[in-house]
Parts: sequence; C-alpha cells; structure tokens
Amino acid sequence: MRKLWNNSISLEGIFDLKSKKEELKAIEIEITNHTWDDSEKLKPILSKYNRLQKELENWEKLKKDIEELSEWKEFLEEGEEYRQEFEKRLEEVEKKLKEFELEIILQDPHDNANAILSLHAGTGGTDAQDWTEILLRMYIRWAEKKGFRVKILDLSPGEEAGVKSATLLIEGERAYGYLKGEKGVHRLVRISPFDANHRRHTSFALVEVIPELPESTVEIKPEDLKIETFRAGGAGGQHVNKVESAVRITHIPTGIVVQCQNERSQHANKEMALRVLKAKLEELEERKRREKIASLKGEVQEISWGNQIRSYVFHPYTLVKDHRTGVEIGNVQAVIDGEIDQFIEAYLFNEFQRKKDK
Repeated sequence: MRKLWNNSISLEGIFDLKSKKEELKAIEIEITNHTWDDSEKLKPILSKYNRLQKELENWEKLKKDIEELSEWKEFLEEGEEYRQEFEKRLEEVEKKLKEFELEIILQDPHDNANAILSLHAGTGGTDAQDWTEILLRMYIRWAEKKGFRVKILDLSPGEEAGVKSATLLIEGERAYGYLKGEKGVHRLVRISPFDANHRRHTSFALVEVIPELPESTVEIKPEDLKIETFRAGGAGGQHVNKVESAVRITHIPTGIVVQCQNERSQHANKEMALRVLKAKLEELEERKRREKIASLKGEVQEISWGNQIRSYVFHPYTLVKDHRTGVEIGNVQAVIDGEIDQFIEAYLFNEFQRKKDK
C-alpha cells in the first residue's frame, strides 16, 4: 500500500496542531482588544488569521478522509469488488495530502507573494535564445495549469530566433513559494535546429525569481532614477510602434535596470517598472543580509554560471534531471509543456527537511 498506510510521511511532523490553535486564539484576542483606526495595519493580521483558520479546517478534513479510508481498508480485506472505487478515493486523498504538506511547508515570509520571474539567454548564441523562449513557454503553461494569472512585462527578441530576455509577473496564491527553487542555470542538450551540420549543442539560460512585495519598505529617491522612454516592439497593437510607451528605469546607486513595454500606456509601464525595481531592491537587501550572516558563520557560497540546477537532454537520449534533488523524468516534451510540479515539490520537500535537520 502507498504512503498513507506505510507512514512514510508523518503529518504531525510538519503540523503542530496545538501551537496553531494557540496562535489562532492569540490573534483573535488581539483583534478583539484593539481599535483599528488604520485598516492597512489590520490587513496582514487578518490575512494571517484567515490562513491559520484555513490550515486548521484543511487539517480536520484531511484527518476525516484518512479515517474513512482506514475503514475502507478493513472492509476490502473481505473482498475485492470495491477496490477500483477505493483506489480512486485513495488517489484523491493522497493528492490532498501532498497539497496540504506543501501548504504547511510554504511558510517563509514571502512564500505567499506573487512571483516576478526573469529569463536571460546565456552561452549558446541563437540556440540559447531559442532555449530561453522554450523555458518562457514552459513557465507560462505551468502557471496557467495552476490557475495563476500571467503578465509578460518585458520581452527582448533574439536576432534570429527566440528571446534574449523576458520578465513575467505570475499572480496567484503562493506563486513565489512554488517558484523560488527554479532560480538558477538551466542547461539544454540537443541537435541544434540552427546548425546545418546537425551537430549536438549545449545551451544555457538563467532563471531569476523574486517575490513581488506590494507594501515595499524600500525608499527610492527620484534623483536616484534615470527614466527613459522608447517605442515598444512586438505584438500589442498599432500604438506600440507609434508612441514611446515603453519605459526603462535605471537605479543609479545599484546599476539595476528594469524595463516594461507591454502595458498600454507610458504611465502604466512606469508604474509596473517601479514595482519590479522595488522587488529587485528588496531582494538585493535580503541577499546582503544573507551574505553578512554567511560571512559571520564562515560559509563560502560559490555562485557561477556553470552550476546548472537542471539539465534537459534531447539527444542522444531524452531525460530531464534536477542536479539538486536527483529527480529524473524521461518525458522531456511533457516537462517543457509545463509538467514541472515533480521537480518543484521535490526541491521544496528537500529544503524543508534540510532546515528541519539543522
């Protein structure tokens, strides 16, 4: 029998029911005993309260489902006529179990935020730009299957094919939490469609993922910004080539450059570019804090372009392998069509276990 019966995963190990109930009660008292003049201060407290309440409700539902399946199991020992229905129900409960585990694991401060995902073509010329476009399509398909909303904020086409870079805003519950492990170098090995001699080529693309933080604490001084406008390219209506609606913002102190060209007006593009810039500056500050802690601990973190997190091999065999978790999938086409949950989940469970073992 599968994991529900062999206890390979202990729900109690990731869900402290007692402390969750105590935390919910404390928030209830806080809300009741205070006069909230500022509704903005109340929002995060209510959000946390609703999240905890939902977790407890899901826990009770899952516990009830597992208890019902236990009764089925005992009944099945007397005959096989209901096995098909039992297996179907078992599969449904296992899916709920996995979703619940991920819900509990994704508890970092920014996990519930929208995700800003950027892709950049690396070594490999036209092949790398084509590979970047394939990855762009993969993440869009994955997000759509999850029911997330996807906005293409910026896209720079390649000279011959593909894209040099692209930036997506993926909006949905725990979008950043799911995608945070996708950051890194992605490697492609295939027979190049751009090589007349049909040789095998290796290409690289870099994926960056940061959380969008609507209530950013980063202060941006107007004098620190260089704002440029230009005519947007590509699809989007006739106005994009007639008016300088696209906006590029350079943050002078850090050298960070962001641009947006897919909104319908210069004002909207500027607002969206500023949102992305704030998220990047938040990420920069967080990285500085992590590096400071790492230096105090004496840890050395090597970050290099060649350290790919995942390889996608189309030739001489077909295989996608995540080098961090060891997860392998032979159906490459399914993966680039957006079936990447197995990689995402394995990374999140591994990270949760690693932190737990510390």
